[in-house]
Amino acid sequence: MFFEFMQPCIKKFFLADEYYIDEGCYITEISNSEDDPGVSIARARVELGVTTRLHQLLGTIERYVILQGEGLVEVGDLSPQVVKTSDVVLIPSECPQKITNTGSSDLIFLVICTPRFEKSCYQELSSH
Repeated sequence: MFFEFMQPCIKKFFLADEYYIDEGCYITEISNSEDDPGVSIARARVELGVTTRLHQLLGTIERYVILQGEGLVEVGDLSPQVVKTSDVVLIPSECPQKITNTGSSDLIFLVICTPRFEKSCYQELSSH
């Protein structure tokens, strides 16, 4: 199981480590490493008016925890939904998804993945 190899650890979060990804948002990795393979946590930031690319994760469940701002999220077959601070979006593996910042400031949310996010699980989808 994932927790068999886990050791006590404190991970430090540095906002200055933020980087842009082609999906259309900025990411700061909070925790994503082999010493904790069961989960990854990142901070995502979507700028005003931006919509991320339609994508899915293979073999990985994702959760968005909205920390700031307002957006319109499209997940699977659900109709587009408005999300605001404190909302949680549950995204099963292989579920198409994208989010648009519809608010008046940056849309900021935690991205929690189980098992941890790896680039090989990311699959961009056609937006047609």
